[in-house]
Amino acid sequence: MGFPDRIERTVDIAHPPAKVWAALTTAEGLGTWFGNQASIDLRPGGDAEMKWDEGHKANMRVERVEEPEIFGFTWNIYGLPDEDPRRTYVEFTLVPNGEGTRLTVVESGFSQLPDDVHRVAFEGNTTGWAAELGELIEYLDAA
Repeated sequence: MGFPDRIERTVDIAHPPAKVWAALTTAEGLGTWFGNQASIDLRPGGDAEMKWDEGHKANMRVERVEEPEIFGFTWNIYGLPDEDPRRTYVEFTLVPNGEGTRLTVVESGFSQLPDDVHRVAFEGNTTGWAAELGELIEYLDAA
Protein backbone atom coordinates (compact mmCIF):
# COMPACT_ATOMS: atom_id res chain seq x y z
CA MET A 1 0.00 0.00 0.00
CA GLY A 2 1.36 3.41 -0.97
CA PHE A 3 1.44 6.50 1.14
CA PRO A 4 -1.17 9.23 0.61
CA ASP A 5 0.25 11.74 -1.83
CA ARG A 6 -2.03 14.72 -1.31
CA ILE A 7 -3.87 16.81 1.21
CA GLU A 8 -7.02 18.56 0.00
CA ARG A 9 -9.16 21.08 1.87
CA THR A 10 -12.10 23.15 0.64
CA VAL A 11 -13.64 26.09 2.50
CA ASP A 12 -16.38 28.55 1.65
CA ILE A 13 -15.30 32.11 2.38
CA ALA A 14 -17.74 35.01 2.63
CA HIS A 15 -15.50 37.34 0.61
CA PRO A 16 -15.15 37.87 -3.16
CA PRO A 17 -12.38 36.10 -5.10
CA ALA A 18 -10.39 39.33 -5.59
CA LYS A 19 -10.07 39.81 -1.84
CA VAL A 20 -9.12 36.17 -1.25
CA TRP A 21 -6.62 36.34 -4.13
CA ALA A 22 -4.90 39.35 -2.55
CA ALA A 23 -4.63 37.52 0.79
CA LEU A 24 -2.98 34.54 -0.94
CA THR A 25 -0.64 36.33 -3.33
CA THR A 26 0.69 39.44 -1.60
CA ALA A 27 3.48 39.79 0.95
CA GLU A 28 1.11 41.69 3.24
CA GLY A 29 -1.52 38.96 3.09
CA LEU A 30 0.83 35.97 3.43
CA GLY A 31 2.83 37.72 6.13
CA THR A 32 -0.29 38.32 8.21
CA TRP A 33 -2.44 35.18 8.10
CA PHE A 34 0.12 32.52 7.13
CA GLY A 35 3.47 33.66 8.48
CA ASN A 36 4.75 36.64 10.40
CA GLN A 37 6.69 38.10 7.46
CA ALA A 38 6.65 37.34 3.73
CA SER A 39 8.04 38.35 0.38
CA ILE A 40 6.79 37.25 -3.04
CA ASP A 41 7.68 37.76 -6.69
CA LEU A 42 4.27 36.91 -8.17
CA ARG A 43 5.21 35.34 -11.49
CA PRO A 44 5.98 31.78 -12.56
CA GLY A 45 9.56 31.13 -11.48
CA GLY A 46 9.44 33.91 -8.89
CA ASP A 47 10.79 33.40 -5.39
CA ALA A 48 8.74 33.76 -2.25
CA GLU A 49 9.58 33.34 1.41
CA MET A 50 7.67 33.25 4.65
CA LYS A 51 9.15 33.60 8.11
CA TRP A 52 7.68 32.92 11.50
CA ASP A 53 8.65 34.58 14.78
CA GLU A 54 9.75 31.18 16.13
CA GLY A 55 12.61 31.14 13.59
CA HIS A 56 11.09 28.78 11.00
CA LYS A 57 11.02 29.83 7.36
CA ALA A 58 9.60 28.46 4.13
CA ASN A 59 11.29 29.02 0.79
CA MET A 60 8.85 28.90 -2.08
CA ARG A 61 8.98 29.04 -5.87
CA VAL A 62 5.92 30.42 -7.64
CA GLU A 63 4.81 27.90 -10.27
CA ARG A 64 1.37 29.02 -11.47
CA VAL A 65 -0.40 32.39 -11.52
CA GLU A 66 -3.78 32.60 -13.23
CA GLU A 67 -5.42 35.59 -11.55
CA PRO A 68 -7.94 35.40 -9.93
CA GLU A 69 -8.47 31.64 -10.12
CA ILE A 70 -5.28 29.60 -9.56
CA PHE A 71 -2.12 30.21 -7.56
CA GLY A 72 0.47 27.48 -7.12
CA PHE A 73 3.91 27.15 -5.59
CA THR A 74 6.44 24.56 -4.51
CA TRP A 75 8.08 24.68 -1.11
CA ASN A 76 10.44 22.82 1.14
CA ILE A 77 9.05 19.81 2.99
CA TYR A 78 8.47 20.03 6.72
CA GLY A 79 10.89 17.69 8.51
CA LEU A 80 13.62 17.84 5.85
CA PRO A 81 16.65 20.16 5.83
CA ASP A 82 16.18 23.37 3.80
CA GLU A 83 18.86 22.24 1.32
CA ASP A 84 16.99 19.00 0.47
CA PRO A 85 15.85 19.36 -3.18
CA ARG A 86 12.50 17.59 -2.69
CA ARG A 87 9.45 19.84 -2.61
CA THR A 88 5.69 19.56 -2.45
CA TYR A 89 3.37 21.50 -4.75
CA VAL A 90 0.59 23.64 -3.26
CA GLU A 91 -2.23 24.90 -5.44
CA PHE A 92 -5.06 27.22 -4.46
CA THR A 93 -8.16 27.28 -6.67
CA LEU A 94 -10.70 30.07 -6.22
CA VAL A 95 -14.24 29.71 -7.57
CA PRO A 96 -16.94 32.38 -7.15
CA ASN A 97 -19.68 31.10 -4.86
CA GLY A 98 -22.55 33.55 -4.64
CA GLU A 99 -21.02 36.70 -3.18
CA GLY A 100 -18.16 34.70 -1.70
CA THR A 101 -15.46 32.26 -2.77
CA ARG A 102 -15.04 28.50 -2.62
CA LEU A 103 -11.34 27.99 -1.96
CA THR A 104 -9.66 24.63 -2.47
CA VAL A 105 -6.06 23.99 -1.49
CA VAL A 106 -4.28 20.85 -2.62
CA GLU A 107 -0.77 19.97 -1.53
CA SER A 108 0.79 17.04 -3.37
CA GLY A 109 4.10 15.26 -3.61
CA PHE A 110 4.21 13.40 -0.30
CA SER A 111 4.55 9.94 -1.86
CA GLN A 112 8.19 10.67 -2.74
CA LEU A 113 9.10 10.51 0.94
CA PRO A 114 10.30 7.60 3.05
CA ASP A 115 7.96 6.35 5.80
CA ASP A 116 9.34 8.34 8.75
CA VAL A 117 9.57 11.65 6.86
CA HIS A 118 6.20 11.07 5.17
CA ARG A 119 4.44 10.60 8.50
CA VAL A 120 5.88 13.80 9.99
CA ALA A 121 5.32 15.95 6.88
CA PHE A 122 1.89 14.62 5.95
CA GLU A 123 0.45 14.73 9.47
CA GLY A 124 2.03 18.11 10.20
CA ASN A 125 0.72 19.70 7.01
CA THR A 126 -2.73 18.10 7.34
CA THR A 127 -3.08 19.72 10.75
CA GLY A 128 -1.39 22.88 9.48
CA TRP A 129 -3.77 23.46 6.57
CA ALA A 130 -6.81 23.13 8.82
CA ALA A 131 -5.37 25.77 11.16
CA GLU A 132 -4.04 28.07 8.43
CA LEU A 133 -7.30 28.17 6.48
CA GLY A 134 -9.05 29.15 9.70
CA GLU A 135 -6.50 31.95 10.12
CA LEU A 136 -7.08 33.04 6.51
CA ILE A 137 -10.81 33.40 7.19
CA GLU A 138 -10.13 35.34 10.41
CA TYR A 139 -7.74 37.65 8.53
CA LEU A 140 -10.30 38.30 5.76
CA ASP A 141 -13.12 38.88 8.25
CA ALA A 142 -11.01 41.43 10.14
CA ALA A 143 -9.91 43.32 7.02
